[in-house]
Amino acid sequence: MSVFAMIMTSVIFFGSLILIFSEKINRSIIAISGAVLMIVLGKVMGFYSEEAAIEAIDFNTLGLLMGMMILVAMLEPTGFFQYLAVLAARASQGKPLRLFVLLGSITTVLSMLLDNVTTVVLIAPVTILISEILGVSAVPYLVAEAILSNTGGAATLVGDPPNVLIGSAAGLSFTDFLVNSLPIILVSWAAALFLLQYLFKAELSKRPKRAKAVMKLNVAETLNQPETAKKILIVLVGAILLFFVHHILNTEPSLVALGAAAVALLWVQPDLQDILKRVEWSVLVFFGSLFIMVGGLEHSGVLGVVVKQFSAVSDISPILFGIIMIWIVAALSAVVDNVPITIALIPVIKGLGELGMNMNPLWWALVFGAGFGGNGTIIGATANIIVASLSEKTREPITAALWIKRGLPVMVLTCAIASILYAIMYPWF
Repeated sequence: MSVFAMIMTSVIFFGSLILIFSEKINRSIIAISGAVLMIVLGKVMGFYSEEAAIEAIDFNTLGLLMGMMILVAMLEPTGFFQYLAVLAARASQGKPLRLFVLLGSITTVLSMLLDNVTTVVLIAPVTILISEILGVSAVPYLVAEAILSNTGGAATLVGDPPNVLIGSAAGLSFTDFLVNSLPIILVSWAAALFLLQYLFKAELSKRPKRAKAVMKLNVAETLNQPETAKKILIVLVGAILLFFVHHILNTEPSLVALGAAAVALLWVQPDLQDILKRVEWSVLVFFGSLFIMVGGLEHSGVLGVVVKQFSAVSDISPILFGIIMIWIVAALSAVVDNVPITIALIPVIKGLGELGMNMNPLWWALVFGAGFGGNGTIIGATANIIVASLSEKTREPITAALWIKRGLPVMVLTCAIASILYAIMYPWF
């Protein structure tokens, strides 16, 4: 393959990443434009085609994401997420530290089963309302919800988009994540929660002005469609159970998710137009376009060169190689969305496997690096950007400088813990 083709495809891909990082243009628009440029360049130079671009798209990933998005879109109008937040507020009895732990824990658990971005979008506004009722700053709760959702989401196959990508590419099951990722995530999550409590010690030590006011919140009023919520939750539990055994049934997770969405739609029969409006189609387009761009990198020979560069240092300890990957991926994910980083590195890891390197541990290094790296900066993860945007409506907006002071220590701590546990569990992987 010509050097010119490799240079041009690299310019298209990294130019797109820089524009995505700038946030001046919608990331899906940039991704579509990059994908079209990649195909046009490939056709002109003879290394890529429309057929190859379609083959580069991982439809298993897109199907899994779409199925889960439909379920969340159906659950959102029922008030279930607000119900959980208000329940936590009442259980806290107005005590800031207790409320901090409860809201953080609820957000984490939801993020393990649902898209963490959607979870934050639904929990954060209620958090701001509860903070205003109490007369306390919403900043500690919002920052913790974003960071803990990013951390907890790395525990399961469906908890975080990079996990969906990695699981599909590596053939990892829902159970594989529970066995290999969940133990490390639980330790890292507990450490993150403890560190966040310490970092926000000053804010959480202030006594609320209206501590008893939260006890007057009516939990029942928030759940406006209890019967619908019950049906969707039953379907969701069924889907999760099938996720445990999908590899035994020789079924892809995407079929489980889309099947659950179909069952829920048939059972509830909601306004389909309203549900479709709530599905994040731009995210699916973004993913598909990134697959096409990375496919162009692969066909032009760029990824082959990257694999050779990695293989040149493959004589170092495999454990050390994996730990280095955790930190490199985390550092990249702190400044660029972890999704394109993950999509770009998946074929690199596959290439290393073809050269004889043990791929299995590297998949988990990628999981931990992508999952924890986004916590480092305000733009490192979509959930961070969302809570920062919502905080602008309060008296204390979350700034980039504040996030670095709170999020970067958490990123470093969780990556350090993951590195130690990765080394210990390496034979298990």
